[in-house]
Amino acid sequence: MKEHEFTLVLSADPNEEEADRLYGILSDGTISTIAGVPQIHFHREAPSLEEAIRAAIADVQSGGFDITRVEMQPEAVGIL
Repeated sequence: MKEHEFTLVLSADPNEEEADRLYGILSDGTISTIAGVPQIHFHREAPSLEEAIRAAIADVQSGGFDITRVEMQPEAVGIL
């Protein structure tokens, strides 16, 4: 499986208890707030980028958070 790198931008900044809950769900994401924007940066293994993102979104939503957008570096998107 390939490792995919992307960031999920959250609709709200998790407090310490919520961050602990998310870290209990996620083993491949790092929570941060950059310029006031709460986000989780992932290095997730999956057969495809789409599957990695869908699984990460489901995990974050199961922790009680909404995602406003997905961000990734241009080189993460391959040209076929």
